[in-house]
Amino acid sequence: MIRSIVRGDAGVSRLDDEAARARLGEAVWIDLVNPADADVALVTAATGLAVPNEADLMEIETSSRLSVTTPPGGAVLTMSMPMMYSGNDGVMPAPLGIVLAPDRLVTIRFAPSRAFQGFWERLDATAEPASADILVGLLEALIDRQADALEQARGQIDRLSHRIFHLKLSPDGRHAGATRRQQEGELRETVSTLGQLYNTVSLVRDSQLGIGRIVPYMGSVATWVPETMTARLKTVTQDVASLNEFITHLTDKIQFVLDATLGLINIAQSDLMKVLTIVSVIGIPPTLIAGIYGMNFVHMPELHWRFGYPYGLGLILITAVAPLFWFRKKGWL
Repeated sequence: MIRSIVRGDAGVSRLDDEAARARLGEAVWIDLVNPADADVALVTAATGLAVPNEADLMEIETSSRLSVTTPPGGAVLTMSMPMMYSGNDGVMPAPLGIVLAPDRLVTIRFAPSRAFQGFWERLDATAEPASADILVGLLEALIDRQADALEQARGQIDRLSHRIFHLKLSPDGRHAGATRRQQEGELRETVSTLGQLYNTVSLVRDSQLGIGRIVPYMGSVATWVPETMTARLKTVTQDVASLNEFITHLTDKIQFVLDATLGLINIAQSDLMKVLTIVSVIGIPPTLIAGIYGMNFVHMPELHWRFGYPYGLGLILITAVAPLFWFRKKGWL
């Protein structure tokens, strides 16, 4: 899909698909979403800009993510960064390509983006934005969207922390009103949720790292960027730095809650092993008694007793019950 912003006498016009294809040479912003090879070739022919493909955008070297060419009209920056989107399997990564020229901006993405859509809809129809203005606005929208994602993650982490540390426990160490099976299910769900949260925070950190590279590179290489943009670029840099500090805090908190959850799982496993050990110890004396009276020697005194059989059963029962009382008295059970 191809979308574009075209400046006119009455402001900007938002064009989609066929209308956008017909006026690519006039567009100040061209947004390619899951572009086919034919779309890339069409934009390249209409603008003269080299549009990278998905394989190019997946490169992780700095030299591949940030490059510049110097045609007569001014420096053209080709940049890429990771972004995040909400898919069917949760939050997923996707590459974002940016080609910034003095007269137009081309963005290449392979996933839907609420930040892009929100900025597209908020773009003032009466304004006459330059390519650099649009790019900085997009970066600001991405930062705002990712900050919201971090705030949601913090809320989930706080709720998980409250569940782990602040719920009342019953005397046997379980959550009050919960069975052992329910407690184990809650702990497994907590570990899974923490893993998803860590994935989200990690993707936001990767995206912020990309923005943190693009902004200073743009300010230093694109000499045609107006001086009025300096303050906005500085604000974006400060926002990225503050979000990175917040990401570090969330990462530490996720690790702390995960360690606590795994500790509770280990405690539950230890309790289970303790019960199994006690049960095995309780079963030893009755097994010993049953083994002795199962030897069937001729010269066994109890063999000809009238009450020998009840006596053997009673002795087995006593040796099974006595350890239970002993363990309860010692507080081991």
